[in-house]
Amino acid sequence: MNGPFVLPVRDLVHRPGEMREHSLQTEAPDKWGEGLVAVEQGTPVLIDVRLESVHEGILVTAEIDTRYDGVCGRCLREIAEPVQVEFQELFGYPGSEANDFEVQDDHVDLETLVRDSIVLSLPFQPVCQPDCPGLDPTTGERRAPGSVPETPIDVRWAALKALKPDHDVQASRPDAADTEKS
Repeated sequence: MNGPFVLPVRDLVHRPGEMREHSLQTEAPDKWGEGLVAVEQGTPVLIDVRLESVHEGILVTAEIDTRYDGVCGRCLREIAEPVQVEFQELFGYPGSEANDFEVQDDHVDLETLVRDSIVLSLPFQPVCQPDCPGLDPTTGERRAPGSVPETPIDVRWAALKALKPDHDVQASRPDAADTEKS
């Protein structure tokens, strides 16, 4: 086994209580994530890993630092933000209980865990700033910060906009003031 996310654990296997720490600096081998933002291929990924031998296998604790790139979900501006993720997973020894991850040939491969942790932490609807006003739906232009969107009028009711009550005309009509006779 080899690769940037593969770590040797030969000195830890079946030695409960032993621990090793590693710092890895590598690049994302593929584009991680779909949608508006993703970690692009070649983006630097920094991983601080602690490997601890326990009776059941190797306990891996990691902190990941990288960056995602994409566009704002409201105004479509380019954005790039840091991503910081932590995970902890047990790599079980082969042949014991059924585990999601296993120690293979005295190595642990972290790529799947790193990728999944990063992708799950990416925002579903990223914004360039919390109060991003977005785009104007009619013109498609970016709205100015702090602007309040105008409520669109339904085209079926647009003709009624021309009709406005004329208060002076109603006051001058004598029959409109008292229509009930007792």
